[in-house]
Amino acid sequence: MRRVAVITGGSSGIGAACAEILAKENDVVIVDRDETRGQGLAQNLSNHFIQADLSKREDCKSIIEETVKKFGAFDILVNNAGFQHLDAVKDFPEDTWETMLAVMLTAPFLLTKYAWNYLAISGQGRVINIGSVHSLVASPFKSAYITAKHGLLGFTKTVALEGAPHGITCNTVCPAYVRTPLVEKQIADQARTRGIPESEVEEKVFLEPVAIKRMLEPSDVANYVAFLASEKSWAITGSVQTMDLGWTAK
Repeated sequence: MRRVAVITGGSSGIGAACAEILAKENDVVIVDRDETRGQGLAQNLSNHFIQADLSKREDCKSIIEETVKKFGAFDILVNNAGFQHLDAVKDFPEDTWETMLAVMLTAPFLLTKYAWNYLAISGQGRVINIGSVHSLVASPFKSAYITAKHGLLGFTKTVALEGAPHGITCNTVCPAYVRTPLVEKQIADQARTRGIPESEVEEKVFLEPVAIKRMLEPSDVANYVAFLASEKSWAITGSVQTMDLGWTAK
């Protein structure tokens, strides 16, 4: 029986990879601000697209309502949407801080809250948060991003405890740098903030802290998400699933 999965930030990078693999066995709803890319991917996968701004409470609620109206169920929530802004704390724009926390921390809470009853009805509800190695460690110039990703871990554990009696599991996947458009856009900013040439960013920033000197691909994360979304992962909840290439082994 096909289940219903919602993936935020689903038009590119990790989100798109998750949509592609989950669509093999599930009905998938791709949520994104980018209508052109989102609609295109949804059509290619014969699935559904919802345009939404996750910094808005009403959009978060409408995602759940539209999904249930169309499919009559809600089984899997993948909280993937996010963005990055690199700047020192003293220079960090206040409005950007607020928007980043709204999209990456408040939206996962709201979506989970609004989907809760449907996830419980499913009996095998899955909430999968896409965190980061920066859910576990800090780096300079990422204050809002790291705050949101750290907060996601506490939220994950609480949802796991409250969801267990209803068959709802909740986990966070924490990868090191993944080769996505979002990370590629960081190269110029990383070079600027650290005072190094752009050609050295991958080696000196992205790969310097890790033991395995290789960038993750979106499909690597998506394969892990697919397992956590499956029935086989029933015993895994409240966990931090690290894919950090040995970063935190030090």
